[in-house]
Amino acid sequence: MSELPYLVKDLALILIVAGIVTIVFKKLKQPLVLGYVVAGFLVSPHMPYTMSVVDNQDIGTWGEIGVMFLLFSLGLDFSFKKIIKMGASPIISTCSIVFCMMMLGMVAGHAFGWSRMDSIFLGGMLAMSSTTIIYKAFDDLGLRQQRFAGLVMSVLILEDILAIVMMVMLSAIANGSNPDGGQMIGSVMKIAFFLILWFVVGIFLIPWMLRSTRKLVNNETLLIVSLGLCCAMAVLSTKVGFSSAFGAFVMGSILAETIEADRIIKLVEPVKNLFGAIFFVSVGMLVDPEVLVQYAVPIILLVLTIIVGQAVFGTFSFLISGQSLKSAMQCGFSMAQIGEFSFIIASLGLSLGVIGKFVYPVVVAVSVITTFLTPYMIKAATPCYNMLERHLPGKWIDALNNVTLSRKPAHPERKWKSLLMQMARTTVVYSILSGATIALMFTFFLPFIRQILPHWWANAVCGLVTLSIIAPFLRAIVMKKNHSEEFKSLWNENQYNRLPLTFTILVRLVIASAFVFYICNYLTRFTNALMISIAVAAVALMIISRSLKCRSIKMERMFMQNLRSREIAAEVMGHKRPLYEGRLLDRDIHISDINIPEDSLWAGKTLRELDLRKRYGIHVSSILRGIQRINIPNGNTVVFPCDKLQAIGSDEQLTALSSAVNNEMRQKDPDIEKREMKLRQTVICAGGAFAGKTMKESGIRDKYNCMVVGIEEGKENLSPVDPQRKLSANDIIWIVGEEEDLEKFNRDNL
Repeated sequence: MSELPYLVKDLALILIVAGIVTIVFKKLKQPLVLGYVVAGFLVSPHMPYTMSVVDNQDIGTWGEIGVMFLLFSLGLDFSFKKIIKMGASPIISTCSIVFCMMMLGMVAGHAFGWSRMDSIFLGGMLAMSSTTIIYKAFDDLGLRQQRFAGLVMSVLILEDILAIVMMVMLSAIANGSNPDGGQMIGSVMKIAFFLILWFVVGIFLIPWMLRSTRKLVNNETLLIVSLGLCCAMAVLSTKVGFSSAFGAFVMGSILAETIEADRIIKLVEPVKNLFGAIFFVSVGMLVDPEVLVQYAVPIILLVLTIIVGQAVFGTFSFLISGQSLKSAMQCGFSMAQIGEFSFIIASLGLSLGVIGKFVYPVVVAVSVITTFLTPYMIKAATPCYNMLERHLPGKWIDALNNVTLSRKPAHPERKWKSLLMQMARTTVVYSILSGATIALMFTFFLPFIRQILPHWWANAVCGLVTLSIIAPFLRAIVMKKNHSEEFKSLWNENQYNRLPLTFTILVRLVIASAFVFYICNYLTRFTNALMISIAVAAVALMIISRSLKCRSIKMERMFMQNLRSREIAAEVMGHKRPLYEGRLLDRDIHISDINIPEDSLWAGKTLRELDLRKRYGIHVSSILRGIQRINIPNGNTVVFPCDKLQAIGSDEQLTALSSAVNNEMRQKDPDIEKREMKLRQTVICAGGAFAGKTMKESGIRDKYNCMVVGIEEGKENLSPVDPQRKLSANDIIWIVGEEEDLEKFNRDNL
């Protein structure tokens, strides 16, 4: 028999050790991520007393796949629309926290005497709080329903996005001998270009593809298609100079807007868990005890830097975003740790060969310590606020509660801001689509058509085809938002607004004409004056063309339908949150989802019996049950297992309700093995308790908790049981029940 390859042996060792360690960590109520890291340490070559992995290179490859699937899953949980709807508040908080913590990390690295690249990457690692660990801590402490927890999760999502951008930026810094501001701006513009291009094209094509094949796609096929799209985007991302993880995240965020997103999340979860576990184990394998002893002082100082830095700068960042002092402190204290993205950034630095090997185990040690301290930091926020409230003057508290950079401008300014933002967004998106189309046509189509037609004919055909493709885009650049409510209102309310409004049209006309000019300039030898005239004339024809207008509107409607497909499905299935929730958030109450566990004692009871309004002061506005939504349920509505109650109340009321529903559970049967149902053949005895009695009189079901499934009468099949038939001596019956009940029946039958 052939010898097993080392990869299989290594995976067996990794998964067995990881399984044992994570069970122990689950028992200790610690994050599983730490369990994986400890498992990696145990199977690493640095641990002399245990079996170790033989082929580190293969495990590293699997770990890279794990990173890709982790970010793919993160993208599936992410929504660009949600970020846009959040407004400026979480964006201000995120940018401030990341900037401050990154600067603090760079200063700390410089103070330790580390190299410039070590310090830069250290700053990136310290700036990233752990979404996984904080979510788990909120869940364990029963704080997920509180308002500040939602604020923290919003910022963490944005931090994850910045981490993706930061990875690209750090790669650019590492590859450049002396990167300057121009290179940095170029990298940011490149990221924005491809991110917008992929997202717009992906939202336009992928939901249409999934919708067209919906009847043919089952769970197995959907899993293969999803992972295939993930890997394809990862390959495309590496081809244009980004990481595979960035491409996987983009594809996840595109699929997150489709109707199938929830199914994909459930299907991908086991794959993500497997490869994610291997990645975190590979992280632990890089921990060297000698390095930890040697760098014990920097580790301790970095832990203090994170705790103090997040407590101070995190609180300040949430304050300037418009939160109250108490809420800002709760948010800032909650983010005092680093986690999975710090490992990913460290892996990037190692793979590029720009950071010292000692940085990785140092960061892992810091992550482990800060993770253990996370619950205590969350709990310490309120006492620290109470202490500040007692010692600071009241005026200071009021001033801190009113610090914000996100105030809304005056009414006329809001109109101008809204209109200009919409115009800029439209112009940027359609310019990127036009530029990408021109690049693809000149790169692939033009060489192909030149092999078929003469040079000038090929140029003419390529130019006309390119213009026909981008014509709807160019028309939208010029005409979009010219008939919007904001434009009309500003035009009519003040004549001084008309000149700048006209100027916005002219600027967009110049931008659209520039694309036509570029195509003419690339494919012809006309004079500049002639090319400018052709460009302006072509754009003018596009503007007055009704067919182009219809094409543009049709494309936009299809895009918006694809973008809103998940929301539409949520409305139809009854899963979308009520629209009045936004108004409730202005008060002290808000709405939260309370899941009824399968083994809940509440299942089977009516709302009147539970009396939630009297016990907890909350109101149940809706019950989500499968694909059904029960709005404004009455007192006779029965609560089922796995129902989702949409409850309205304050933080304290909802926390008490969540705690009660999770505590009032049916106890597991300790003797479940003895409750196996068995089928027995029994002969009715003449002197027993059942001869001469009907089924009801015998009490076989009520008294003995058994069931007669048939009577043997010499036929091929059992005869059905007539409830009025009297059992006679020597009747052969087949009876089902538990072992103890069957034995009791047999004793009374004798």
